[in-house]
Amino acid sequence: MQIHGAVALVTGANRGLGREFARQLVERGATVYAAARRPETIDLDGVTPLRLDITDPAQVEAAARAAGDVSLLINNAGIATGADLVRGDLELARREMDTHFWGTASMLRAFAPVLAGNGGGAAVNVLSALSWFSTPGAGAYHAAKAAEWALTNSARLELAGQGTLVTGVHLGAADTDITKGFDGPKASPREVVDAALAGVEQGATEVLVDEWSRLVKSALAEAPAERDARIAAALSAAIAAHR
Repeated sequence: MQIHGAVALVTGANRGLGREFARQLVERGATVYAAARRPETIDLDGVTPLRLDITDPAQVEAAARAAGDVSLLINNAGIATGADLVRGDLELARREMDTHFWGTASMLRAFAPVLAGNGGGAAVNVLSALSWFSTPGAGAYHAAKAAEWALTNSARLELAGQGTLVTGVHLGAADTDITKGFDGPKASPREVVDAALAGVEQGATEVLVDEWSRLVKSALAEAPAERDARIAAALSAAIAAHR
C-alpha cells in the first residue's frame, strides 16, 4: 500500500520508535492518530493525539470507534521489564504478555473490521530478534515477543481474505529509552522506521531491519545448543566491537 494518503494509527507514539513512526508518516503525507497512554506527552505537530492503553479493552474499542478511517495500523507499544521466567517476578512477566500479546491481539481484533471497511490496508507489528532467542534478563520479553510473532503469523492468514497486509518487523536493538542499558550496537529509530515503511509499500510480510535480526533468523534451523552458542558468541563480539 502507499503511505502517502494513508490514515495511520500508531501505538506508543509519544517516544522512541512510535514517535518516529508518527513523525515519518506525517512527513510522507499520511494522516496520523498518535496514540499513547498519556497523550499530553505527545510533542509532534500534525497528528491527532489519542488516549490509548492497549491493555485496556474499553480504550481499545473506543480508539477503533474514534479512528474509523484508519487504513494503516502500527502496533508499536511495548515494555521491557527485565524479568526472567523461572526465578523472576511473574507479575512482570504477565505485564509483558498482556502488552505484547494480548494488547496487540486486542488491537488487531478491534481494527480488523476498520481496515476491511477502508479497503484492506495494512497492520504492522513491531517485533524483535528476541522473538527467536533469549538471554538472561530477557525471558519474559522473549516469551511475549515469541507469542506476538505467532500472533502476527496467524493474523496474516486470517486477514488475507479481506486484503489486509500483516507485516512483522524484527530488529536487534534500536537507540531508544527501552535499550538505554544495552551496551551494544543500536539502529537509529529512523533506520528502523525507514525499513518498516518501505516493507509496507513493497507488500512485505516480514522485515528484517539489521544484520543482527538476519543472523538470528538464519540460526533457527540449528540445534538449540549450537544456536544459543553461536548467538551468544556473536552478541559478545558485537558488544566488544561497539565499545
